[in-house]
Formats: sequence, structure tokens, C-alpha cells
Amino acid sequence: MKYIWELEQWPEIDWEDASLSPLLARVSRDQGRLLGKMDDIGFDLRRAAQLHTLTDDVIKSSEIEGEHLPHDQVRSSIARRLGLDVGGLVPAGRDVEGVVEMMIDATINYEQPLTTERLFAWHAALFPTGRSGMNKVVVGRWREGPIQVVSGPIGRERTHFDGPPAGSLDAEVARFLSWFHDRLSIDPLLAAGLAHFWFVTIHPFDDGNGRIARAITDMALARSEESPQRFYSMSSQIRSQRSDYYAILEATQKGGPDITDWQEWFLRCLHSAIEGAEGIVGQVLAKSRFWQRFAAESLNERQIKVLNRLLDGFEGKLTSSKWAKLAGCSQDTAHRDITDLIGRDALKKEPGGGRSTSYSVVVA
Repeated sequence: MKYIWELEQWPEIDWEDASLSPLLARVSRDQGRLLGKMDDIGFDLRRAAQLHTLTDDVIKSSEIEGEHLPHDQVRSSIARRLGLDVGGLVPAGRDVEGVVEMMIDATINYEQPLTTERLFAWHAALFPTGRSGMNKVVVGRWREGPIQVVSGPIGRERTHFDGPPAGSLDAEVARFLSWFHDRLSIDPLLAAGLAHFWFVTIHPFDDGNGRIARAITDMALARSEESPQRFYSMSSQIRSQRSDYYAILEATQKGGPDITDWQEWFLRCLHSAIEGAEGIVGQVLAKSRFWQRFAAESLNERQIKVLNRLLDGFEGKLTSSKWAKLAGCSQDTAHRDITDLIGRDALKKEPGGGRSTSYSVVVA
């Protein structure tokens, strides 16, 4: 069995346009509809949607690699870089700033050439200490040894494929970058799928290849839309389909030069991400209506901070102990804050009681 990069025709890989055409047309149509809808909601809400999407993108892209970044730090870092006055900004760690810097550069500066130096800068931003966890990482240059693409927890990893030898990386990356710059006459959405697959196949760095591949994908999608604003998150969708993602990567690596199955999976994943943007738009509109209702209310900083966190898509159930942790206050203070907001009809108590009592935002 040979991996795809070991085939004589590599990197001349192909797919069946005819079988992909109906799906490609549907995804392109819905992509256009989403962009049209976003044009209609106004500048401020578009910016809020962009902040929401980029925050989700950064967090979920890291989660795919098993890293969990603090939501507040990621959101604050992105807001500062976009020049948004969202309130409640918190300092962000170097690991957060690095991931955000890469994703912002990939999307905001999508028209700028993708070069070796730019890839090295992204990689250095991902690993500001030169380490990934306890492991030392060769930063800002290609890996110097063999690499395997694996997933799963330590001790139960699954190997999906091996990357090309280190000695071939200069030539491999040069061919990829030359293609990415020209892209010939390939449909831009299929080009985004190929860019993701090709870079992951090369796997040129010691670590961080998946996050950089997803940044390249976002860059290619921004080019397809000719817009730096992101309103859907491919990383979030890949995160929700992580097992399928690694399965299709492995199968395509071992399946010969035809990558039709990969391109179909990519387009379906992209379509799901675009459909999921409806939820983002709904959240942004609901948040706007909520704060219009309470514009004249005198809420304390803790209440504003936690309410914003809830309105941005809090995962799980909100309890008084979680409120205390999010707000950085005592349990008694959290209870007083919650009781006050219930009285203002901003929060409501969910069914159940005792220590499992939870609360949710009242959105009109």
C-alpha cells in the first residue's frame, strides 16, 4: 500500500467533476444567500457576527488538537484586533494571542500571498515558547524528521498516515505554494478543499499542521467570497465531525490519486457550516434585542459579563457555582446577582431544583 504522496503522479491528483457538480452548485448558492443575508442586517451586527464566528473558529480549531482555550481571552483578543468596543475585555495569554494572530492574518489579509515566510510566522505564533505541552518544537522551519498523523488520547492513539520525508519538504511546500498562488481554473470551493487536503498531506511542521491547514482553508474561502469577514466556521463543523474527518483523511491518503470522496466530504462539511451560520445570526440578533430591552437598566459588571457570555452561546447549564466562577465572585454574591436578574425578567429558573438548579437567559 502506498500513500498518495508516494504515487508517481503526485501531486497531480483529480476528482470527478460531474459527480460533485450538483452538491457544488447547492453549496455555492447557499454561500451566496448567506452573504446576501448578512449584507441586510447592518454593519454593527455583521461585526458582532464576525466576532462570534472567529471566536468559535479559534476555539474549535484548537479543540480538534485537544487544546482548550479560554473563551473570554479568545474573544477579547479578537475584539482588540478588530477594533471592536465590546466591553469586559480581559488579558490574553501568549498561546491565545498566537492562534488569534494567525487566524486574523489568514482571513483579514486573504489577498496577500501565502509564502514560506508567512507560514513560518504563523508557526512561530502558535508556539511562542518553542514547546507544545512538554515537548520541544522546531519553530519557524520545517520538521527535521519523520511524522505520523494520529488522533485519539495518549496511549490509545490511532495512526492515520505518514507524512513525506523531511528531505523532500522544500520541494513539496514550494509546489503547494505555487499552486495556491495560481489555482488555475479550479472552482474556488474545490480549491479550498484541495488546499486543506494537500497541506495536511505534506504535514511540514513538527506540530500545528492541522491548525495551519484550517487557517489556509479559511483564507481560501475568504478568497472565494472576496471578503475578510467570516460568518461561518469550518473548524467548528470539523470539530463536530472529528471522527469522520480523520476517517476520510485516512481513506483518501490510501485510496489512489482520485480524491472525489474527500472533496464530497469537504463540500458537505462546508454546507453544514454555512447552514449553521443561521444559528449565529439568530444569536447575534437575540443578543441585540436583549440589550435593547435592558439598555436603561443598571446592571453591575459581573451581571453584564456573565449575560454576555450566555448570549454568546454558553455550553452546558448555568448554575450558581458556574456563575461564581465566570464572574470571579463568591457563591453568595452569585446567588444575589441571579436573584436580581430573575426579578428583572432577564433570567429564568429551569425546571428542577436543589444543587442542580440551573438558569437561562430570557430572550424576547
